[in-house]
Amino acid sequence: MTSFSDFGLNGPILNALVREAHTAPTPIQAAAIPIVMAGRDLLGIAQTGTGKTAAFSLPMLHRLAANGKRPQPRTCRALILSPTRELSTQIGERVEAYGADLGLTSTIAIGGVSIRSQIRALGQGVDILIGTPGRLFDLMQERALRLDAVEIFVLDEADRMLDMGFIHAIRKIAAALPAQRQSLFFSATMPREIETLARSLLRDPATAAVTPVAKTADRIEQRVAFVPQPAKLGALAGLLADPAVGRALVFTRTKRGADRVAKGLVQAGIEADAIHGNKSQPQRERALGAFRDGSLRVLVATDIAARGIDVTEITHVFNFELPNEPESYVHRIGRTGRAGAAGIAISLCNDEERAYLRAIEKLTKQSIPVIEVEGVAIAMPAPSRHEDPRARSRQGKPRQQQRQANAGKPRQQNAGAAGRAGNGGRPNPDRRGKPAAGNPAAAHAPAKRPAQQRPAQQRPAVQRHGGMSVAEVAAAAGSRSAGAGRRDARS
Repeated sequence: MTSFSDFGLNGPILNALVREAHTAPTPIQAAAIPIVMAGRDLLGIAQTGTGKTAAFSLPMLHRLAANGKRPQPRTCRALILSPTRELSTQIGERVEAYGADLGLTSTIAIGGVSIRSQIRALGQGVDILIGTPGRLFDLMQERALRLDAVEIFVLDEADRMLDMGFIHAIRKIAAALPAQRQSLFFSATMPREIETLARSLLRDPATAAVTPVAKTADRIEQRVAFVPQPAKLGALAGLLADPAVGRALVFTRTKRGADRVAKGLVQAGIEADAIHGNKSQPQRERALGAFRDGSLRVLVATDIAARGIDVTEITHVFNFELPNEPESYVHRIGRTGRAGAAGIAISLCNDEERAYLRAIEKLTKQSIPVIEVEGVAIAMPAPSRHEDPRARSRQGKPRQQQRQANAGKPRQQNAGAAGRAGNGGRPNPDRRGKPAAGNPAAAHAPAKRPAQQRPAQQRPAVQRHGGMSVAEVAAAAGSRSAGAGRRDARS
């Protein structure tokens, strides 16, 4: 089908599609909409950026408007479950735009904001409820939400739900749903666990798969650079200095890592911000808003937080650290090359991450070309005083390497346990750092070095890759830093 009018969607929805400048359905929409319109359960497999939201929301809105029912108090007629706040918000915006002329009600239930306003919104019932598993479960426990009237159940980004550990919450939510319902699953990848979950929740589903499982988009140019971990921040700064990099999304594996990378880029004169689960909802919305409108050029994110970032103008995706799950690589680079545009994905790989790279190439059935990059000497910001610096050395190690490295090493006893062991099991009476009598273990325990005295390691430069030279980048970064210092002094 080449036109949305071919699907039999009602007039108000077609008018909304014209306003939103949707002229022709994407492949996943062409495959999924007729199935959903027919009332069948659906298992949809498509990469991010292919139009999955419209694929389920358009026929859902048509079916809800057609039967004319009104929601009962504390119930919803359609439930859309997504893994992150950002994705829930994005889906809610699309549903509101497509159904603007239908008279249907919708609300979003996510964490990071007051639950009381959501309880009030559900008091009279809503036609469509979009939310994350944790907040929906909270609403159910507060007896503010019943799911026995759900007609259509949508599980979006099902594979990411599994990765985030939502499987038990999903099963509890599904147990509260009525047996007679229409269920729609959408996922970018299809591991065996998702197949098992789908079989337990879908009834005789039709499958709409528009791309092979774990196949990366053909429009995305992929590259990998082998860079030692200490040199990664400088290499990233050198790559971002290229004028060809318009709007860039940088991925890290951890929340603290995202903060440190963003801080390091800012210190190098590159405007950047971080988004992750520890940020408050207003902070995340401000960062995303600045990234969308172009006032923020570089956004550093974790895998989970990046779900729901629907920005078509992202020119580059950088993997500061390779993901330990190869499927996540497909999700990451799918943030660029959206809406028919081309994109570039560059991964920085250290020696310990080569196993991850091999797993990615095996899953995607392609070899990623290697490039050489140039960077500047930038010190990675030190971890906060609440962070164990040893965790950084363990982040990049595959589990197998960790077990091999730890094999044969004696299990270390912490200082408190050693003190109690040398003191007859009694607490150490001297808590001021002086070893107690009869406590040889405490006497020989090495003193901890204060975190503020640990020198920051300088990141050496690596090979050249287009753009500015090392000297040019360093000079530009230095001048910007000096200017920032002068402004701080004046203020």
